[in-house]
Amino acid sequence: MWNQRYRWKNRQIREQVSVIDGQKSPTLLLKNARFLHSILKKWITSNIWIYQDRIIYIGEELPKRLENCEIIDCSGLTLVPGYIEPHVHPFQLYNPQSFARFASQSGTTTLICDNLFFFLHLNKKKAFALLNELNESPVSMYWWGRFDSQTEMNEEETIFTNSEIKSWLEHEAVVQGGELTGWPKLLAGDDLMLHWIQETKRLGKKVEGHFPGGSDKTLTKMKLFGVDGDHESMTGADVYKRLMHGYTVALRHSSIRPDLNVMLKEIHELGIDQYDSLVFTTDGSTPAFYKQGVMDMMIDMAIKNGVPTIDAYHMASYNIARHYNLSHHHGMIATGRIANINFLSNETEPTPISVLAKGQWVKRDGQNLINDKDINWKEFGLEPLNLNWELQSSDLQFSMPFGIEMVNDVITKPYSVSLDLSIDYLPQKHEESYFALFDRKGKWRINTIVKGFAKSVSGFASSFSNTGDIILIGKMKKDMLLAFKRMKEIGGGIVLAENGKVIHEIPLPLAGLMSDQPLEELIKAEERLKELLYERGYSFTDPIYSLLFFSATHLPYIRVTQSGMYDVMNKTILFPTLMR
Repeated sequence: MWNQRYRWKNRQIREQVSVIDGQKSPTLLLKNARFLHSILKKWITSNIWIYQDRIIYIGEELPKRLENCEIIDCSGLTLVPGYIEPHVHPFQLYNPQSFARFASQSGTTTLICDNLFFFLHLNKKKAFALLNELNESPVSMYWWGRFDSQTEMNEEETIFTNSEIKSWLEHEAVVQGGELTGWPKLLAGDDLMLHWIQETKRLGKKVEGHFPGGSDKTLTKMKLFGVDGDHESMTGADVYKRLMHGYTVALRHSSIRPDLNVMLKEIHELGIDQYDSLVFTTDGSTPAFYKQGVMDMMIDMAIKNGVPTIDAYHMASYNIARHYNLSHHHGMIATGRIANINFLSNETEPTPISVLAKGQWVKRDGQNLINDKDINWKEFGLEPLNLNWELQSSDLQFSMPFGIEMVNDVITKPYSVSLDLSIDYLPQKHEESYFALFDRKGKWRINTIVKGFAKSVSGFASSFSNTGDIILIGKMKKDMLLAFKRMKEIGGGIVLAENGKVIHEIPLPLAGLMSDQPLEELIKAEERLKELLYERGYSFTDPIYSLLFFSATHLPYIRVTQSGMYDVMNKTILFPTLMR
């Protein structure tokens, strides 16, 4: 699709019309199909004709020709549109293809994805070629166009250039700008970001905000700047404020913010009984969270919390398609739409028995099917991490007068260090651990102390981070060095070492940031990592997000970045990185 101007060429449309005229047969006929008609907001029973990847007729008639047609009697089933996940971070250890395959098995057949990983780690030519390759999947994949890196990066202005951002915004696969993690710069007068928002709107695309705890005045200003939606509501009151200003509001249920039950209860208490501007998202959760499902999980929760059934399905399909101006292709079972259809046992069971995506079976009678070929990631420059530098014991010298204390999974604040940091190991009776961030090219480092990550993690290394730089954490410098060595040997990943041995590892051979394994296997590896970290004193919910957000400057209060120790509230570098 991204290699041509239109979704269907003239020749293809003529073929589709010839089926209606009885000159050709459809490729799939769904007889006696009870389905959700999203315009009428009713359950209708009709016959549905599909030709290749498109629904070409809905009504009482049957085709004149059936010689090349698969016929399915849908009696006893309920059909709903394929679900849409509007806020995907497809690089939380998994990769875009592995997540798409996994999500499709529970009925999520369209993804709207963050482009930050591609923006930071691939040149534009390779990134766009990869978008084309991913589009060959039965799952429909759309993208965002980021305006900022959500951290303090060295020479960020040479990466997020006007020409690069405009190239992404103009790409047909990109349907929104954002998310706006750098919105404080906009408030402070950054006219370049405002220009990018204006360009996004000129192109007829949406802008997604990121406003956790946003005040009424902030939400007002952001709406004036041109923001269309926000996914950071945590309470019913947050939802209400955003609806009052005309935002499309994503109700989130994720691995670090499992808020949906609370928000639904509170919005009902506030008297909100209209759902047309509400959508669902799992906001890029980590692998094990998806054992519960993807959008089907959220629909089920909504129905059980008193949301009318049709509205619950629309919040995972039609509402999203309408918001992104995609309803001519997605979000409903109707003539002319892409054939993304979920087959349910009944309307109160949103996890499908069978799934059609672009007219192909990706799940049939409970059996998962794979229809796309494995991507050759090396063609796009996504290879195992090759670190051509060595870590020395002299790199693990700690003398900073203050460290970072974890308030929860992702919030960190400063605290004064009173420990003797000249020793090679720290006692296990307290929560402090050595913490170091190393440039993935080995040029710089910053060493500090983290409090609250764990009490007895001896050596921990991760190439998974916000910018792809290397994180080391631990009580024992020898085990930290061992974890780093093993992480380097496997081409990037997450490694836990203890008493001179590696006790767990998760290889991430795609640039040291993503796995090439199926999500089902990755879930097992992540669950084991969590078990080991919990046993050693990690007291929060999601250690993977902790790694990702140590450098994330869109969250308070203190961050460890490529530029050094960064004070988010005052926007200043407290201690710069040191050259190695």
